[in-house]
Amino acid sequence: MDAEATAGGMRREDRALLCRLFDAAVRAADPAAALAPHLPARPAGRTVVVGAGKGAAQLAAAFERLWEGPVEGVVVTRYGYGCPTTRIRVLEAAHPVPDAAGLAASAALLAAVRGLGPDDLVVALVCGGGSALLPAPPTGLTLADEQALNRALLASGAPIGVMNAIRRQVSAIKGGRLALAARPARIVTLVVSDVPGDDPAEVASGPTVPAPGTPAGALALAAAWGVALPAAVVRFLAAGGAPAPDPADPAFAGAEVRVIASAARSLEAAAAAAQAAGLAPAILSDAVEGESREVARVHAAILREVVLRNRPFARPVAILSGGETTVTLRGGGRGGRNGEFALALAIAAAGLPFAALAADTDGIDGSEANGGAFADGDTVRRLRACGLDPAALLAGNDSWAAFDALGDLFVPGPTGTNVNDFRAILLR
Repeated sequence: MDAEATAGGMRREDRALLCRLFDAAVRAADPAAALAPHLPARPAGRTVVVGAGKGAAQLAAAFERLWEGPVEGVVVTRYGYGCPTTRIRVLEAAHPVPDAAGLAASAALLAAVRGLGPDDLVVALVCGGGSALLPAPPTGLTLADEQALNRALLASGAPIGVMNAIRRQVSAIKGGRLALAARPARIVTLVVSDVPGDDPAEVASGPTVPAPGTPAGALALAAAWGVALPAAVVRFLAAGGAPAPDPADPAFAGAEVRVIASAARSLEAAAAAAQAAGLAPAILSDAVEGESREVARVHAAILREVVLRNRPFARPVAILSGGETTVTLRGGGRGGRNGEFALALAIAAAGLPFAALAADTDGIDGSEANGGAFADGDTVRRLRACGLDPAALLAGNDSWAAFDALGDLFVPGPTGTNVNDFRAILLR
């Protein structure tokens, strides 16, 4: 590293550019800008807003500013993610493991849409994180059962589609059930997508958007992916449970669903920022899934090919990707999937002249206060100079300790939106 290096080791210009790319991605998913072109027609009756997710409060505040007419309702977001609103109540609850506040929030959303008529409008503001924020165990299960289920899903390493397919079969609000509770009101769902492929039924497990699935199918998925379901959940599903609504149900026929922001649009914005900085952008995919450390090794192989053979991209280049990776918990360390990606990348690409940022666009990676981490070709050497073993830290899922020791944690704070993972790798 040269005189431009920061205390953490990465060149200041590289760290600054990576932050600018992240900021561009987040701005592209700004709630007000995303909402404005998608406001529904005003109804003859009431307008009721419901919502859930890490950016739900900011979406609600933006809706209040943009909506011309009376509005009421309630949304739920993660603790610390709220913001001031005047007419739409903002509740806060736990994420990623639900709590009693989330249980109360689910009841509040269901109560807000009951008793409406055909002249009324329900606007559902849905974004990532809503699955954990909307616990609503059906008759026969408890909040403790749903908490145990979430812990099992988070530890399994299963992709988000598998997790949500199981969640929909053990909920009184997910999988379109909130929409059924709102009948016969008109329903418009506005989605900020944080899932690969942007399927609205997958975001927050689709409280207003149904998806195919059965209790037996949920059990089969759990077995296939090694999800250690709680015994009470197994018994519930084996007994037939409470099957999620059928997407073909006529009750959903008039519902509108619009994806208003997504990882694809955010990556395109970051690509434009990279181009303006003199680096050719290369977007690998906005729908990358898989184990974080394995995804990192694939990215490292691409970096090595660029450095050694100037293919498939020529330097200088900014390699971008998004999606939602997973972490199978093997140790008791701290850190989220983006920190794990950054540490695995640093190990697999040690010595190569790269600078990278892996972060969650909501500003929080896992359960700690950081949104992700910076890594470069010198990360492994610096960790060893601190007396730390990079491989052991990765094996123990302790990426937070690694990057905290180096001063390379990325801490943007809550961003007010969520289009999931953001990865940018610079090769000058």
